[in-house]
Amino acid sequence: MSNLYQLTNNYETVLNMLYDEDTDEQMILDTLESIEGEIEDKADGYAKIIKELEARRDARKAEAKRLTDSAKVFDNRVNALKQNLFNAMKQTGKTKFATDLFTFNIAKNGGVQKITIEGEVPEEYTKIIVETDMDKIREALRVLGDLPFAHLEPRGESLRIK
Repeated sequence: MSNLYQLTNNYETVLNMLYDEDTDEQMILDTLESIEGEIEDKADGYAKIIKELEARRDARKAEAKRLTDSAKVFDNRVNALKQNLFNAMKQTGKTKFATDLFTFNIAKNGGVQKITIEGEVPEEYTKIIVETDMDKIREALRVLGDLPFAHLEPRGESLRIK
C-alpha cells in the first residue's frame, strides 16, 4: 500500500497521462481506479486517527473544565475566609499582629487608585477612538463590488470528515 505522498504523485502521473494523446484510455481508467481504492483506504485510516485524537482532545478539555471549576470553588472559599478574617480584625481594631506561625496586617492596596465619575466629564478629559466598521465595508463590497481601499479575499478551504 502506498503512502499519501506517493498517492498524490500517482494522481499527478494520471493527470499527465490524460494530457498525453498517445496513452490508452483503458490504461488511464485502470490506473485511476487502483489509486482511488488506495487513497480511500488511506483516508479511512487518517479519519480513524483524527477521530481518536479529537476524542482524546475533547476528554482533556472536559477534564480541564472540571478542574478549573473545582479550583473556582476553592478560590471562593479562600476569599470568604479572608473576608471573614478581615472583618473580624477591623471590628476588633487588631489590624496588625503576629502568631507563632503567621504575621497578619491590613494594608492599603497598591496600584492605580480607582476613580468614581460624578457628572459629565469635560471634553478635554475624553478621547475619541476611531474604529473601522468592517461590517459596513463588507456590505458595501457585496453591493458595489471592489472599493478603492478594500476587496474581499477568496474563501479558504478546509477538510471536513463526517
